[in-house]
Amino acid sequence: MRFSKTFVKTLREAPKDETAKNGALLTRAGYIHKEMAGVYDFLPLGLKVIENIKTIIREELNKLGCEEILMSSLQNPEPWEKTGRFSDQEVDIWFKTELASGGVLGLAPTHEEPITELLKSYVSSYRDLPLYVYQFQTKFRNELRAKSGILRGREFLMKDLYSLHTSEEDLDRFYAEVEKAYERIFERLGIGDCTFETFASGGIFAKYSHEFQTFLPVGEDTVYYNADKSVVLNKEVLDEEVMADLGVKREDLQETTAAEVGNIFKLKFKYSEPLGLNYIDEENAQKTVYMGCYGIGVSRLMGVIAEKFADEKGLVWPETVAPFKYYLVGIGENGIRTAEEFYTGRETEIFFDDRNLRPGEKFADSELMGLPYRIVISDKTLTEDAAELTNRQTGETRLIKLTEL
Repeated sequence: MRFSKTFVKTLREAPKDETAKNGALLTRAGYIHKEMAGVYDFLPLGLKVIENIKTIIREELNKLGCEEILMSSLQNPEPWEKTGRFSDQEVDIWFKTELASGGVLGLAPTHEEPITELLKSYVSSYRDLPLYVYQFQTKFRNELRAKSGILRGREFLMKDLYSLHTSEEDLDRFYAEVEKAYERIFERLGIGDCTFETFASGGIFAKYSHEFQTFLPVGEDTVYYNADKSVVLNKEVLDEEVMADLGVKREDLQETTAAEVGNIFKLKFKYSEPLGLNYIDEENAQKTVYMGCYGIGVSRLMGVIAEKFADEKGLVWPETVAPFKYYLVGIGENGIRTAEEFYTGRETEIFFDDRNLRPGEKFADSELMGLPYRIVISDKTLTEDAAELTNRQTGETRLIKLTEL
């Protein structure tokens, strides 16, 4: 991509109404545009980051035999009314609209009810199970605290996976597989060493659910962890019974803030029973389907990664999610010509700053945008048939022969 050909511009200062670091830096660097509180557009570079995150998640889920679908955002109230979750008293984050012809529709805050209703048309026998389906889908939640950039939005992108089983044992088996898949996902995203499976409340349906929390100074959750971080638990479940159950003592736990990037939950019959999702077993008896659900906040992950690795100069992207691996700058007549030649054929890997600006301005933008490596080809480096390669994360700079580059 050529900088001169994109409509995106970098900003020296963040908009005054953007106080969150992730929102400020992503806006300044030209990755996102704020429509209103909690609502953002993803610009070309930001969309590439989102797609890279989705690709990693998709690859790991497909290994488990999961199938990808895409469901409607507009919601029929009927299945939600059967579970009691269309009521504003029960779920107070709905966006709803009245139809001119009468009736009300909602914009989905999540998809447990509609996926259960949908799969009633495709599951009838034990031979149809187990079944795993997921989607990347925009969710809508009327958050009162939409002030943390893309960490908490009113409109956001989520990966939601749902599994269907004939037994609790099979649900447990797949649940464990998803736990491992999530660990691989966060490792590949570059946050594996600071993201931990966390014990959280399971409500009335299970003793625990599990969240995946990234330790982060601006995180909205408070978690406690032991010395080797083998036990991490949400503040909401911190009591004597839970600590005894997990084999830890209060004096051995440290407190920190964290941002939730994923969660997994054994639903069991929570939605399949009221909505009538059943199957016929081997003995021709009707049974209720066991269910699990597994979420990852895709756009939230982008914000978490931005917050986690940014420094005083700007963003610092891990290679696996960066929109481009290289930021290319040419300096001097020969340097610019050689940079043009080097760029040709490598457009998918390189962001080429071909603007008619001073080198210092280009270097500042390269640091703000946070691509993993900057390549500078100048008249000076060409005296050694080389380019200058700078690692954005470490700041290390070295000369590398053009043939090796």
